[in-house]
Amino acid sequence: MFRRRRPQLDEADWEPDEADEAEEDPQPVRDDGGPWDAEEPYPDRDRVDLGSLRVPLGPGHEVQLVMHEQHGAWVTVRYAESELQVQAFAVARNDALWDDHRSEIAADVQAAGGTSTESDGLFGIALDAAVPAEPGNPASGMRTVRFVGVDGPRWLLRGMFSGPAAAGGGDADVLEDVFRDMVVSRGEHPVPPRDLLELRLPPEAVQAMAEQAEQAQAEQEGAQQEAEEEGRDWGDINPFERGPEFTETR
Repeated sequence: MFRRRRPQLDEADWEPDEADEAEEDPQPVRDDGGPWDAEEPYPDRDRVDLGSLRVPLGPGHEVQLVMHEQHGAWVTVRYAESELQVQAFAVARNDALWDDHRSEIAADVQAAGGTSTESDGLFGIALDAAVPAEPGNPASGMRTVRFVGVDGPRWLLRGMFSGPAAAGGGDADVLEDVFRDMVVSRGEHPVPPRDLLELRLPPEAVQAMAEQAEQAQAEQEGAQQEAEEEGRDWGDINPFERGPEFTETR
């Protein structure tokens, strides 16, 4: 889980140098809001860097990178009883994917025994769907989800709202704000259209996991060494081996 940390600032004796003062004014941020491309100006905010996605942090929601076969599969943002699942896809230059992708999702929903309708929302055309609680089993009951998508320069950012946020309301406001303020880093390396853009843990999380693994291995080796030393204290005697027996005959 990734959460916002309280900033630790040390501003003592800091003064801007001439180079800072000589810098040009930054380009203005777009008025229509995000999601943002990493190559354009975007609002300064605490975000966790997960590779292709920089996800806003906040005191009320949690961010989790879901892994599949040792690769990042999607990002889950959890707030109260609602969730937002986010993925970024590669798109060909000067192309858009959301219209086709939305039709494919609608077909998948119908094949699974659910229903869907399009609606106008904060991010353009959304897809409101009722899907089986258990995939492929409509008898298990239906749950409501909402799909949104935003086409950017050579990328598509797709989100799926579930829980109370799927129908709007306060939960939706929080998660929509997170989605709107995400930054997509497409990169310059070639990625086939429609493929997922890479998601990965931030360096500090990778380092923490490596340190935990090293500590666990050291503890295991220490326990094994201690067990071997206790075994040597018995010498050549096996305490569980049956010893010689004597029978007295009278």
